[in-house]
Amino acid sequence: MNADRSTMIRTRLEKALEPQQLEIIDESAKHAGHAGAASGGGHFIVQIVSAAFAGKNPIQRHRLVYDAVDDIMHTEIHALSIQAKAPDET
Repeated sequence: MNADRSTMIRTRLEKALEPQQLEIIDESAKHAGHAGAASGGGHFIVQIVSAAFAGKNPIQRHRLVYDAVDDIMHTEIHALSIQAKAPDET
């Protein structure tokens, strides 16, 4: 696992969305040899529960996550899978 990248993602999401639950799974090793892996960016799954998602549709929730990590997208992150829920949906 690339702890530095995971830490970068965690720091940004915690600051922006104050999650009640947050899991970051680094799947970069599964994509070795993939064209996107050649750029050095990692593949991650983010499972996040935040009150910030209440009343928002999936696209709005994903936008909030992408906005939080925007400065490292396409450099540190090549692919990001997002599972975003409000606290009452867990």
